[in-house]
Amino acid sequence: MSEPATSTRERVRAAVSQDGPITARELSDQLDLTAAAVRRHLDALAAEGVIAEHEHELAAAGTRGRGRPARAWVLSDAGHTTLPTAYDEMAVELLEFLQATGGTEAVAEYARRRAEQLVSRYADAVREAGEDPVDRAHALSAELAGDGYAPSVRQVPQVHGVQLCQGHCPVQQAAEAFPALCEAEAEAFSELLGVHVQRLQTLPVGGHVCTTFVPASAVTVRPGPDTSTTHHHEERSR
Repeated sequence: MSEPATSTRERVRAAVSQDGPITARELSDQLDLTAAAVRRHLDALAAEGVIAEHEHELAAAGTRGRGRPARAWVLSDAGHTTLPTAYDEMAVELLEFLQATGGTEAVAEYARRRAEQLVSRYADAVREAGEDPVDRAHALSAELAGDGYAPSVRQVPQVHGVQLCQGHCPVQQAAEAFPALCEAEAEAFSELLGVHVQRLQTLPVGGHVCTTFVPASAVTVRPGPDTSTTHHHEERSR
C-alpha cells in the first residue's frame, strides 16, 4: 500500500474512532473524499478487523418519525488495541524505578521470571510437536500468533535450520530501554526448542522484524515447567 493510501486510511480510521458510529456518506463529507474512496478504505479496515458495522437510525430526508437503519461504522475491540496508550510508557517507568531501587540485577530477575512464564505457557504445545526443532519452531510460532507476535517460520537456503520471525513485539518500547527482556526471551526460546538459538536482529534495535535462527539439531531435553536449564547435542554440519 502506497504512503498516500496509508495516510488516507489512517484518517478514515481516526474519524471512525472519534466520531463513530459514522456512515460512509458522513465520512465522505467530513474528509472531503469520494464515496468510492471511503468505501474502499472502510472495506480494507473491516477486513483487517479494525472496524465493525453498527446499525443506527438515520432519518430519511423529508420524512418524520422513525428512520431507516443505516450502515454505520465503529472501532472494533481489536481496533482499540491499535490506538496509542500510556501503557508502554508506564512499563518503561516501572522498569526504571525497579532499576533505581533494586539495581540492574532486579531488572534481570524480572526478565528471567517473564521468560519462565513464556516457557510455562508454551511448553505443552511445543512438546506435542515432537523432538524436531523445526517442528517445534512451527508449534511455537502458532502459540506466539495467539499472543499477537505476528510470527512466521522461514526456511533459510543452504543453512541447516530455520528463522523464527516476529513481526510485532508487545514490549518493544520497554525492550529498547532494557535489552535484558530480549535476551531472556531468546533463552526461553532455547529452552522450549531444545537447541541453542541465535538472535539475528530485533525490533527494539531497529530491525524490520525480530529474527531468531533455530538450528535443526537433535533435542535431548523436553521443556516443562520444572526445566531450569537446557542441554542439547547439535549435529555436525553436513
